[in-house]
Amino acid sequence: MDKWLFGSVLLQVVLTLLMMVLMGKRRFKAAKNRELPYKAFRVMDLTGANEKVITASRNFDNQFQLPVLYLFAVVFALQFGTADLSLVVLGWLFAISRLVHAYVHVGANHVRLRFAVYVFGALMLLLFWLKLSFAYLLA
Repeated sequence: MDKWLFGSVLLQVVLTLLMMVLMGKRRFKAAKNRELPYKAFRVMDLTGANEKVITASRNFDNQFQLPVLYLFAVVFALQFGTADLSLVVLGWLFAISRLVHAYVHVGANHVRLRFAVYVFGALMLLLFWLKLSFAYLLA
């Protein structure tokens, strides 16, 4: 089960790196086309940046919010030896929800759909933590 759980972490890491590349490409293009002055990058003042630059930047930031709680949970699950099928399923559902959330966010950016996917992922993470906590504390 450990390798399957690690696979979901790997998906999250790859997603984060892809969002970093996308953010960089969009920022570079905006600066190159003089849509955003270079000095804006000194303090990351994206005022006046186009929506694509802002959504890519916000999405990259998002990868260091809920996913950090997920990564800690996986480390604990592996350390405690509590990784089972339910945690693997919850982990993959969370990681896939992050992938879908990113796709919606940097794509069409339908706010209602994005929010629904976010809530789904947050619930999977909550269930992961509850299952992990009970498995550890009741062992």
